[in-house]
Amino acid sequence: MAETKKTATAAKPAAKKAAPAKAAASGKKIKVTQIGSTIGRIDVQKATLIGLGLDKRHRSKVLVDSPSVRGMIEVVKHLVTVEDAA
Repeated sequence: MAETKKTATAAKPAAKKAAPAKAAASGKKIKVTQIGSTIGRIDVQKATLIGLGLDKRHRSKVLVDSPSVRGMIEVVKHLVTVEDAA
């Protein structure tokens, strides 16, 4: 009978978890106001406005100025205005 040699497996160190991303280091805020209607728009644009917290014309939201919010604004830039929040 052939003997099988068992090798000890070295314990792998636990993987480090990434630190949670901070919303915005500076805390700068922007005011986004919907000026255009969602009638006749594609579903992506409607969903993006809802993601920004806008659902009707002339409503505004104050949001943290982050890259993700700026990307959403870029998708619907023809339907919103953006200004610095006081």
